[in-house]
Amino acid sequence: MNGYQITFFTRQDRLHGGRPLAEWLLHLAAELGLQGATLIPASEGIGHDHRLHSARFFELAEQPQAVMMTLTTEETDDLFQRLRTENVHLFYTRTPVEFGSIGEPGTQG
Repeated sequence: MNGYQITFFTRQDRLHGGRPLAEWLLHLAAELGLQGATLIPASEGIGHDHRLHSARFFELAEQPQAVMMTLTTEETDDLFQRLRTENVHLFYTRTPVEFGSIGEPGTQG
């Protein structure tokens, strides 16, 4: 299949609807019936404010996070429409990809 790899970049302390934004994105992916989403914590990153954000002991709230999804064009359109409806401000990348599965479910290689 062809579609897009979408990666959203945020921080642990950013909230939407009273919950961490990255967690909210994961729940949104499930709600929309998307094939999956992955939360990737990072140790450091430079934000849009040009400041270094890191996962230091006293600054865990500023830990950079990325949420990655691989979607069809239709799923991408649905997701972005929902984000606009929710008025979510979020930096993202959208990269065209080919994706699929190989092998039988439940087998190990």
